[in-house]
Amino acid sequence: MGADRGGTAIGTLEYQRRPEVASQPVRLTPRPVFLAGREGLLAELDARLARRPGQSGPRLVALYGLGGAGKTSVAVEYAHRHLAEVGVCWQFSAEDPAVLAAEFAVLAALLGAREVVDPRDPVASVHAVLARVEAGWLVVFDNVPDRAAVEPFVPPAGPGRVLITTQNQHWPPGQALDVPVLDPEVAADFLVNRTGDPDRASARELAAELGGLPLALEQAAAYMQATGTTLARYLPMFRDRQADLLARGEASGHPANVATTLGLALSRLAGEAPAAAGLVRLLAFMAPEPVPLALLLTGNQAAGLLGPEVAAQVGALLGDGVAAGDAIAALRRYSLVSPAGDGLVLVHRLVQAITQVQLPVEAADRWKHAAAALVEAAVPADGELPAAWPVCAVLLPHARAVLDLTSGGMWQIARYLGYSGSHPGARDLFGLIADAHGGDDAYGPEHPDTLSARSNLALWIGEAGDAAGARDQLAALLPIRERVQGPEHPETLTTRKLLAYWTRQAG
Repeated sequence: MGADRGGTAIGTLEYQRRPEVASQPVRLTPRPVFLAGREGLLAELDARLARRPGQSGPRLVALYGLGGAGKTSVAVEYAHRHLAEVGVCWQFSAEDPAVLAAEFAVLAALLGAREVVDPRDPVASVHAVLARVEAGWLVVFDNVPDRAAVEPFVPPAGPGRVLITTQNQHWPPGQALDVPVLDPEVAADFLVNRTGDPDRASARELAAELGGLPLALEQAAAYMQATGTTLARYLPMFRDRQADLLARGEASGHPANVATTLGLALSRLAGEAPAAAGLVRLLAFMAPEPVPLALLLTGNQAAGLLGPEVAAQVGALLGDGVAAGDAIAALRRYSLVSPAGDGLVLVHRLVQAITQVQLPVEAADRWKHAAAALVEAAVPADGELPAAWPVCAVLLPHARAVLDLTSGGMWQIARYLGYSGSHPGARDLFGLIADAHGGDDAYGPEHPDTLSARSNLALWIGEAGDAAGARDQLAALLPIRERVQGPEHPETLTTRKLLAYWTRQAG
């Protein structure tokens, strides 16, 4: 609905010429007190909303991002900076269409739109007035669910600017502008400045734990300020009581804490798209690194390992690219994941934390086991082969997050590290694998797999530059091999050969 620039009738509405509005109708929340690291984003917003020669009609930008990323703060800061340039500036709460329509009625009255023949349509009335305001205008639609929900309310004509804030990532490329989390150094600066605590090392660590999410940073700083807690003391508290602290601390200018903000998005997702809600539970147990979903969901070989509860929710995604795409699209409506490359998605560490907290302990164990099954199934069968290295590289952080050290997948990841040239990485991981096998009742210190892990450990100790260390490891291993497997067993002979080699390398 709306009117063209010449003021012609649209539908049953007919507008009369009237004087320009004498006062400046303004409804805008207070300017953000703390806004860090957003100058580049505001400059990009300036460029996108600036009128270009020959351009007519409103300019529109949709600021999208995860709940708590500070989208509203950026929009309000932009509006305050440009308030003197416009004749009308209005911030609408756009989450509920009924509330949004009521706010249009308020603005229509302030604009003098009672002169419209049909005052029963305040949206069209406001559109008609804004089409005529020569001084320009700026409207902010805050917390928009999706494009369809806001389209009937966006003014179609006039020299104005439209700014939308939303968690939904589905906007045309020319309109969408990502509001990312803060850079680690910027986030650390914020914590130091906001708390007055100069402990920059602790600030960096806490900024990483909070994933640079502005709402979480502000909430933590507010809690520390209110309780007199230092950064160094808050950091171990947060690691130990993460869920509790994400629900404490009042963030300036934000009505809800991190736990509530992210929890609400997750609850809505569960009602709208159960498969997507299941997918985010799987992602919650992965590392906070890009996840190769296309790889994990390609086949259904792990379907039988997921367990009935998990399979009921996400089993349909395995091997079905269309169903998996629908689930990812649903997650992106709330910015719960972001694209991170071909077939990769990134999920914020606090989304992972809140998702895990919402699950009962037994259910969390089932979902973690399911995540491990998918990763195990995706690990190549031979990590020594160069063709397997790219897959192993992208799976590495997730294998470390969910796989048991005694798993075959972890073994192949360690082999990949060594044969691809990361000898210290292979050494360290095989050390953990050997210890895990030795301490596991299912294996024990003299199990063949434990002895093989120790042999691999010796190999990568030597390749990492410590020939004497490799020699000593093999010298201790050889008599065990001889006793357990026999003096002429192939593994015993291989150990004797390696001992001779590393003895020579050690001089």
